Order: sequence, then structure tokens, then C-alpha cells
Amino acid sequence: MKTILVTGATGQQGGAVARALLAGGHKVRAMTRKPDGEAARALAGKGAEVVRGDLDDVASLEKALAGAWGVFAVQNTWEAGVEGEEQQGKRLAELARRAGVEHYVYTSVASAHRRTGIPHFENKWRIEQTVRALSFPSYAILRPVFFMENFLSPLMKPGLDQGKLAIALSADTPVQMIAVEDIGAYGRLAFEQASAFNGRELDIAGDEVTMPEAARALGAALKKKVEFLRVPIEDVRKGSEDYAIMLEWFDRVGYDADIERVQRKYGARFLRLGEWLKQTIKRS
Repeated sequence: MKTILVTGATGQQGGAVARALLAGGHKVRAMTRKPDGEAARALAGKGAEVVRGDLDDVASLEKALAGAWGVFAVQNTWEAGVEGEEQQGKRLAELARRAGVEHYVYTSVASAHRRTGIPHFENKWRIEQTVRALSFPSYAILRPVFFMENFLSPLMKPGLDQGKLAIALSADTPVQMIAVEDIGAYGRLAFEQASAFNGRELDIAGDEVTMPEAARALGAALKKKVEFLRVPIEDVRKGSEDYAIMLEWFDRVGYDADIERVQRKYGARFLRLGEWLKQTIKRS
């Protein structure tokens, strides 16, 4: 049994990957800043070794990395900031290489390699460059698109409660999106098929819809009328220049993950938005 360290194990991506690996019978070391929290206890109940770790604390990272064969690395821009996330990503990769990690899986963002000009895409590209330069025996980079979970997040849920899907995008802009559960599935594959994934830099998405189409899907799942409301981009920019730049890029360029090709090549089917909504609403 090879130990796989999963960072951010009580977050969205890390949690999904940890659960998928545990379901596959893998030895998971789940790193979290809150090992006594409910999410950490749930992972421990599934068989994970839960360890305390902080991406800004070198000593805790060295301890978490000791003896690990693989690492699933994820950082959060919205918590650490663009510069902080970049420092965390590079630090973890460098420490993992020093610790003798053999297979390193970094989760970036789709289109990070396309010079988007989006700050929290560009910093992930620089982390990717560090991962490549470290010459791990084996590595893979997953690049997920916009999360379906964003629709039910605190940012959008208040609007949905009022029957509005409020976002600063054009009505005819198609946006690729993915369920976090599917990131977990592909994270698991990246370890189970390490040799096939070695050197791969894979953009992953499960669906592509416009915001009016998303509003109809949300309405059907929530059993209420939901209308798309285009928010002025200036309103978004007041809160986050980074987020505003991303939405403008969605309107102007957008992701380009090849959904069907990836499914055919790797065999793991992605959830469509409607399917994900049915599953999620049913669970709640």
C-alpha cells in the first residue's frame, strides 16, 4: 500500500480526491489545518490517516510528506491570495521532491497555459512550471474548469433564493463546468494509472452551457422559476478585479477542454449539469 498525501483534504477538490481514493482502497494521508473538524473525522471514519498540516508551515509539510509515494496538491487563491497561493504551490512541490515523492499530481486550472491574463490562472501556470522543472520521477497536472458547485455557493445562492441566477456574463456565452466529484474521479485515475498519466497536462470539463440554460436547469432541479440576470461587470470589479477579469475572458475567449475526447481516452464519464443538480438536490 503506497501512501498518497492529499492536501486540502477537507476542501472541495482535495476532499473529492481523498474520498475517491479511499473508495478505491488506497492508503490516504489527509492533510488539513483542522484535524478535529467534522470533515476530517468523516475521512478518518472512511480509513484515512488524518494529519495536521498548513501550506505556510514548512515543518508541518515535511512531516506530512515523510514516506509518501504520491501527493495530490491543491491550493486556494481565494484564501491565500494570488501571491500566497503561488508561494504555497511552489513550496509544497519543492518539499515533495526533496522528500522523495515519486508521483506528484497538481491541480491547476483549465487554460492556465493559454496566457489568459487572469491573475489566479497565471499564478497556477507558474506553479506548473515549477512542478515540471523539479523532474519528479512521475507527475501529472489536472486542469479543471468552473465548478458546478459554484451555483449553490454563498456567492450565488442568495440570488437563486430570489429566483435569479445573477452573474456578469453575456446570455450567449457558453461556459464549461465540472462537478467536483468528477475531479475526484480523475484525481484517483491519475494515481491508479500513474504511468499513463505521467507528463499529462489535462484540461477536464463535464458540460458546457450558457447562463440562461443553467438557469433553466437550476429551476427544474429546485422546482421554482429561475431567471438569468446579467450583473454589470463594474459591480463585480468593485469586489474583485481578478474575478472580473476572468468573467470578461469567459465572454471573450473561454475554456476549450475536449470533453468527449477525454471521456473516450480515460473511460470515466463526466456528469452533465442537470445530472449533477438532480443528485445534489436529492442529497440535500
